[in-house]
Amino acid sequence: MNEPFPKNELASLWAPWRVEYFQAEHQSGTDFLTQAANASDDAAHLVVARRGTAFLVMNKYPYSAGHLMAVPNRKVVDMAEITESETLDLWSLTILAQRLLREAVKAQGFNVGWNLGKAAGAGVLDHLHIHIVPRWAGDSNFIAVIGGTRIIPEGLRPLYDRLMEIQKSPATA
Repeated sequence: MNEPFPKNELASLWAPWRVEYFQAEHQSGTDFLTQAANASDDAAHLVVARRGTAFLVMNKYPYSAGHLMAVPNRKVVDMAEITESETLDLWSLTILAQRLLREAVKAQGFNVGWNLGKAAGAGVLDHLHIHIVPRWAGDSNFIAVIGGTRIIPEGLRPLYDRLMEIQKSPATA
């Protein structure tokens, strides 16, 4: 069978940890961001840091290794609904994410932004969040362009453990 070249969509590399998460998420119908906001076990939900009204969490479907999200504790759909405290906490967590990722994955730059609404690519429509995606010079290589495949070189748990260790260092606190 001949596939079109270039491919019309991204191919996937086998990553069983993602399949397990996807199945659990969609079978239970749970809201993983609200669960993480209310969790007492941060490690189980990959919560990296908390502020009074928001938290920083690893993206379980990362665009690149180290993709983090700053999320308000409460469900908010529209940016106009965010309080001043939430704004400050979200921004503080975004800055922390950049500091952590510069050290943990040697990020050279970042894409930071919101996907608001389905048309903008939001995967979670009713709990807005800021994406902090680490980038490196030349990270758009042939495999994504020609092969239509993204490679995430590190598992979530080892990176989570490293991010937590880095946070303990006085320079990052």
